[in-house]
Parts: sequence; structure tokens; C-alpha cells
Amino acid sequence: MPDLSRFPITRKWPATQPDRLQLYSLPTPNGVKVSIMLEEIGLPYEPHLVSFERNDQFSPEFLSLSPNNKIPAILDPDGPNGEPLALFESGAILIYLAEKTGRLLPKDAAARYETIQWLMFQMGGIGPMFGQLGFFHKFAGRDYEDKRPRDRYVDESRRLLGVLDQRLQDRQWIMGDEYGIADIATFPWVRNLVGFYEAGELVQFERFANVQRVLAQFLARPAVERGLGIPRRD
Repeated sequence: MPDLSRFPITRKWPATQPDRLQLYSLPTPNGVKVSIMLEEIGLPYEPHLVSFERNDQFSPEFLSLSPNNKIPAILDPDGPNGEPLALFESGAILIYLAEKTGRLLPKDAAARYETIQWLMFQMGGIGPMFGQLGFFHKFAGRDYEDKRPRDRYVDESRRLLGVLDQRLQDRQWIMGDEYGIADIATFPWVRNLVGFYEAGELVQFERFANVQRVLAQFLARPAVERGLGIPRRD
């Protein structure tokens, strides 16, 4: 049985199944990337809810694993060379899980790097821009009379949707016929933009038929449906 006691995070979130990968997360667009990935690949795991209402993300135990105080993070008792591995950053975790299981990341070197390219497009563009738009449209930004910050993110989000829509022209998924980690990273954010953030009209989402099509088929996947609710909120 793996001994995870040397990891302080297990003091706040004890592992009842220490032989399984431990997931510390919340069902946000970034968090569900990893729960969806785990559901897709069928790797046994134990989820732990990191509650923002309780400020769990700032606790010493969570910071010991994720010093940037962001979810998700994992602790894999069966990491490289059979040693436990702790990881934070959703993109890094997706790559790790894909390589660990040989799933959802092409083995061909050129296609692998192209997939990682589109993963970075989400990490550096879609996530930050959609998130800022959500802030200025749905949350505290609504209190600002000056709408230029909001409109900046509206314009940039619309531009990014255009890039994604063009990529999906005549493609089933971002990388073509094969579903993979670039899709898992991207479409929770698209869902959040038009759903929770209620920004579909602002970004003229109806213009992006290819994005709409692929979002619908993404949400129809059973593993996606399960992963979107993990970890279960209190």
C-alpha cells in the first residue's frame, strides 16, 4: 500500500484509497478538465473537494501541493519509477495522464506537438480571456460604469472563438478525427462562457457554427457528463 503520509495535503484530505490517484479540485472549467480526463481514460481516482467558500485553496496543506493556490492538483501514488508524483496546472496534468496511459495524445511526434500547441492556445488564450470576460460581465465588473475593460475581453474572446471556429472547419475535433486533450481543455471553457457566464449574446456565439457543433458533441460524451460534476459540491 503506498504511503502518502509525507505529503501534507493528505492531513486535510485523507486518502481513503491511497492506491488510487488523488484529485484535489472543484467543478470549474479548469477543474473539470482533469475529472473528465480521468473519466475518459478509466484510471481509478479519489476526488477531494477544494472549497473556495472555505478558502481551502489558501490552506497550508493545499499550498504544499499547489503553491499557486489554483485547482486542480493531483497526487499519483504510482508516478514515474513507481514513486508518488504531485502535480499542479491542468495542462501539465493532462499531458501527464495522457502519457501515463497512452491515451488521448498522439504518439506521432509531429501530431503530439500540434496537440500541445492547441492545449497551450487554451491555457494562454481562451482560459484567461474568457475568465476575464466572465468577471467583467457577470461578477464584480458589472459595478464598473466604464465598459472598456469588459469590451476589450469581449473583442478578444470573439477573436479567439473565430480562431477555434476556423480550426474546426471540416474537422470533427480540434486535431481532426481523433478526440484528445486539446478538446478536453477547451470545451469546458466554451461551455462556461455561454452558460454560467451568460456571455453568448455578447460574443455573438451564433456566428461560430463549428464551435457550437463540437461543443454539442463534447457535452454528449458520457465521460464528459460524469466529469462535469466531479468533485461533487457540498
